[in-house]
Amino acid sequence: MPRRPLLVTLENVMRKIEQQMIEAIKAKKTWSMDNTKVEYQCELDEPMHARMEQAKVYLFGNHIGTYLYRDTAFYVNFKTLRNWPTRTTKSRLRALGASV
Repeated sequence: MPRRPLLVTLENVMRKIEQQMIEAIKAKKTWSMDNTKVEYQCELDEPMHARMEQAKVYLFGNHIGTYLYRDTAFYVNFKTLRNWPTRTTKSRLRALGASV
């Protein structure tokens, strides 16, 4: 699936919570409001605990996707999408550039 950049444009009509979610990802901050959470995780370069810089996005406590700063791309958690293909889940994912 093609990846689109994480951008907010005036043409995009999205909820305020989705705009704040994107701002938290851009600012590299952990943030939560109501049913949505962004968890920023800095890069780790330790022998036993390596991790890329990323922001994980949760809806109702379910991981719906991950933004990888190195790739400047958002990756959908398709398992969660299959289990909860709700309008809210799809709205959050679309706000992050996913084609769902």
